[in-house]
Amino acid sequence: MAPLSKHLGARQIRALYIGEPTMGKTGSLTSLVCADYKLRILDFDNKLGVLRHYVNQQCPKLVDSIDAETLRDVPTATKSGIIYKSPRAFTQASELLNQWSDGSAPAQWSTDTILVVDSASAWGSAALNWATAMNPAAKDGRNWYWTAQKGIESQISLLTSEAFGPHIIVISHIKYTEDEHTNETRGYANMIGSALGPIIGRYFNVIIMAQRVGQGATMRRVIRTLPTNKIDLITPAPFSMEAELPLESGLATIFTQLTRGEAAQGESK
Repeated sequence: MAPLSKHLGARQIRALYIGEPTMGKTGSLTSLVCADYKLRILDFDNKLGVLRHYVNQQCPKLVDSIDAETLRDVPTATKSGIIYKSPRAFTQASELLNQWSDGSAPAQWSTDTILVVDSASAWGSAALNWATAMNPAAKDGRNWYWTAQKGIESQISLLTSEAFGPHIIVISHIKYTEDEHTNETRGYANMIGSALGPIIGRYFNVIIMAQRVGQGATMRRVIRTLPTNKIDLITPAPFSMEAELPLESGLATIFTQLTRGEAAQGESK
């Protein structure tokens, strides 16, 4: 047992980064690259062109510090509609989390590296393709969703465990859901189905949101760190963190403030 004043908490950042589509979440990773972090990306969206463009513009010498693995299931058109005969994206992600394409073990990466999942909604679709292929004859489609949700939750549990060495960012769209008991509308990460979003936040020590503020000529994009009336956001340093940070530099600011805080606590022990 140790007094709370000596407790450092998790040294790694486990961030859930949410926002509406086209808000600039992927491009905003640029500030982390320019701050000398290595990015390893599980790319389920295949939309990393914007990140390459921004990094080439702002810190071109660091563009090869990004290593991305694009994971997409191949659809097949049939008379019954689109099907995925041999979906591999979800299982490939599991394999890469055990051993990356360069032969290294992601669990052993240090905190100069950030593993990014982009995006959670496409990750969920890949899990559903996998679950459907595992049991194509299921009479109740809810079984597919349950299996997919459990698959995603088990991977998130791995990523956010203290034994997993690097920092983590999971990028997600927002899904708004009305509570059947209170009639309140709440926003959660959009992963797969409706059951996973409300519980998945418990795995993360940072939940932040990209959003637009202002209108017209005064409109700007920011990263919000404090909760809204519809969306719960958290950071380990709520009193020292700015409520809003510029989208272009906000991620680097958040990582710098949180990792410096941990380092300062370690030195004071």
